[in-house]
Amino acid sequence: MISTLEKEIAFKYLKTRKKDGFLNIISIFSFIGISLGVAVLIIVMSVMNGFRSELINKIVGFNSHITVKSYQNKISISEINQNVQKISKDLILSNSGEAIIIKNDTLKGILLRGYKSKDFAKLKIFENGLFFGNKNILSKNYISIGKELSFTLNLDIGDKITIMSSSGVETIIGNLPKQKTFVISSIFESGLADFDNNIAFINLKTLEEFFDLDDNNRNLEIYLKKPQNIEYQKKAVQNNFPDDFVYSWSDMNSSLFSALKVERNVMFIILSLIIIVAAFNIISGLTILVKNKTRDIAILKSIGVLNKSITKIFFLVGVIIGTSATFFGIFLGIMFSLYIENLREFLSNTFNITLFPEEIYFLSTMPSEINPISILVISVCSILVTILVSIFPAIKASKLDPVIGLKYE
Repeated sequence: MISTLEKEIAFKYLKTRKKDGFLNIISIFSFIGISLGVAVLIIVMSVMNGFRSELINKIVGFNSHITVKSYQNKISISEINQNVQKISKDLILSNSGEAIIIKNDTLKGILLRGYKSKDFAKLKIFENGLFFGNKNILSKNYISIGKELSFTLNLDIGDKITIMSSSGVETIIGNLPKQKTFVISSIFESGLADFDNNIAFINLKTLEEFFDLDDNNRNLEIYLKKPQNIEYQKKAVQNNFPDDFVYSWSDMNSSLFSALKVERNVMFIILSLIIIVAAFNIISGLTILVKNKTRDIAILKSIGVLNKSITKIFFLVGVIIGTSATFFGIFLGIMFSLYIENLREFLSNTFNITLFPEEIYFLSTMPSEINPISILVISVCSILVTILVSIFPAIKASKLDPVIGLKYE
């Protein structure tokens, strides 16, 4: 425990005095360095967490959460057991195939997904309000394309496009690819340019005829009530379909999220060095403080103050600087994280610069998600570093010989 005397002396040493000018500068730099280090760490972690969450929401919003692909037998929704039904929000049968869009002299590869009209209307892309046209029209000769694809090929609702299938049809001059003309019934925007530019939707029956697919090869798309806890729910589906191929949105994007995780961990380690470097200023400050307070230490020892009390006094000085700087840094970090989009807009408008280009990050706003666990880890690490660097100068102060300290007084 720290006594009242130890606290009073420690707080007295923290007060600024003119003759301690250089010491005060070091203490201020220590405080600012630790505060900025903690704040920057919180801001970067919040932005990266926000970016990851936004990316997951857009991927989950466009793709099925779990897909079951049959190797042999036809998949039937009636076969699904009660455990899977409990975690499922929607169950949809689909199929897909690769094709080429022909528009004037332009050719564009595309992935076609086939749905029944009633199932197409259930997709989450209709919930974001960025859908134009009639979502209920997905009959034989209609197609729904992405916003990016409409820009690329200069297409609009009601336009006609020709699509060439990878499957062929026998003619007198040999095997030729199938071609079919579709009318654009709607344009969607998922929020991810890759999806909007490379995927289109047509009627399920039309797709199977176009690619010569059997309805026994249809995929079962499972949309979960809570898609975040994906691994546990995937196991429940695998138990229901032990002989079929089961994969989730996480499996399809595992490399991307692994890269984001590695990047986040590396950024945490690199930015932590700012705190460590700033914390080492505390060693310099406490060492100078010990030298300046040699006479005071000698007097305290001569009146019976124990060595451990001297250690506590100087240790407390270092911890107070580090802890107060940490909490101030937390405050700065949280404030910046909450208003980072407003700050980005202000800087962009004031200096006419683009700080967060949509075409690179696929997001219109800078995301930020404050994670209490991340803040707790950063705070604990900062305070631990402060405690560690305060130990050596404090012990050195306690070993000072009072006779030497008062020799020239």
